[in-house]
Amino acid sequence: MRPIKLGLSLGAAALMVATGAATPAAAAPAAPASNGKAMTWTLLADGPSGTVRVGGGPLSNAYTGDTATTTALPVLCLKLDNSPVPAGITPDFYAGWARGTVAASNPIRGNRLTSRAVADSVCANNFGAGWRMAEFHDGRYGPNLGSSGGWSFWANGEVPAGTRFWTAINDQPANAWN
Repeated sequence: MRPIKLGLSLGAAALMVATGAATPAAAAPAAPASNGKAMTWTLLADGPSGTVRVGGGPLSNAYTGDTATTTALPVLCLKLDNSPVPAGITPDFYAGWARGTVAASNPIRGNRLTSRAVADSVCANNFGAGWRMAEFHDGRYGPNLGSSGGWSFWANGEVPAGTRFWTAINDQPANAWN
C-alpha cells in the first residue's frame, strides 16, 4: 500500500508544479555543488598598460572547488573584444592572454549561480551586453593565440586585490552549479 500512496503524493506534487500552483522556488530550491564548493580565482598581479593577471593561486581547487557555495563573492566577468597582446606580456600555457577585459561583479552567493547562463547574466546585468563569466581556459597563447591554456590569464581591466571571484571551468565539476 505504501508505494501507491507515495506515487499519488508525487503525482500531486508534479501536478502542482506543472499547473503553476507551486512556485518554481518552492518546487526546486537552488542546489549547491555536490560537495558544496566551487572554484574561485583572485588577482595575481598588476601588469603593463592597465592589465591584470587573474588565476587560482595556491588556494584554488580546479577539480572539486575550494570555497563554500554559501559564500557571497563577486563573479569574475570577461568581455572578449579581441584586444591584442600588449607589450610586456608573453602569453604561455599557464598565463595566456584573454583577448578582452575583466571586471568583478557585485558579490553573490555561489548557490545562486544555478547554471552557466545564470552566471553569465550576472555579468551582463552588472556590465552590459557581451559580458560573461570568465572561464579557466580563457587564456590563449601560441601562434595567432591559437592554443588554450589554463590556471591563469592576463586581461585588460581592474579587479580588487585580496578578493576571491567565482570563475567557471568547462571540464571539471568545480562550478557552483555542479
